[in-house]
Amino acid sequence: QVQLVESGGGLVQAGESLRLSCVASERIFRWYAAGWFRQAPGKEREFVAAISRSGGDTYYEDSVTGRFTISRDNAKNTMYLEMNSLKPEDTAIYYCAASEVTSDTYFYTSGYEYDYWGQGTQVTVSS
Repeated sequence: QVQLVESGGGLVQAGESLRLSCVASERIFRWYAAGWFRQAPGKEREFVAAISRSGGDTYYEDSVTGRFTISRDNAKNTMYLEMNSLKPEDTAIYYCAASEVTSDTYFYTSGYEYDYWGQGTQVTVSS
């Protein structure tokens, strides 16, 4: 079973940047599509970004397109979320998720498709 551990969250001011990391416990992470989700207080969990197992295909939620970049380093069993030009509305707990796939190009945007989740890391953006 794959375990995922996020890190890199924190308190920043609007306009600043953060980089989140998600480290997987198994070398088989390279066979997994992965993604980032977030949940703000009082709101449902929402999709942020997804990446195929090869890293060659990515997809973003509209509000983060152009500001966030998802990437992965399979040699390090790690996925990243580079977040620039942060806004107060980006404040949330950020979760990484992963699921085994059979193609290098597959990725998922629905949380229901993911089998493994991290514990989350808090991102707070002050105005």
